[in-house]
Amino acid sequence: MLVVEDEILIRMDIVDQLAARDYHVLEACNATAALEAIAAVDKIDVLFTDIDMPGDMDGVQLALTVSRSRPGIAIVVCSGKADISVGDLPKRTRVCAKPCDPDALHLVIQDLVGTAG
Repeated sequence: MLVVEDEILIRMDIVDQLAARDYHVLEACNATAALEAIAAVDKIDVLFTDIDMPGDMDGVQLALTVSRSRPGIAIVVCSGKADISVGDLPKRTRVCAKPCDPDALHLVIQDLVGTAG
């Protein structure tokens, strides 16, 4: 699983929540770093990305790019601000609000991939 979040404390919290449930988690601070990680690692089953990120690509654009290049990766997008329309997102994408409830996030991931970790 790859967690993409520009705010380090939020990213650390999400990574800790997921690691506590035995997910193997990689981290990226922006879309560019996320795309580099995806290119370098074969086994990423879930992309968890914030919507509002600095740089040339936001979380929705990242989700669309990843779904085209690696359609097997399930995607979770989250935001504390943006009103996200599911119609704007690729299939196998779920939306969650920040702050992320650990139990709800786990259920979303289970729904997407079917197994833990």
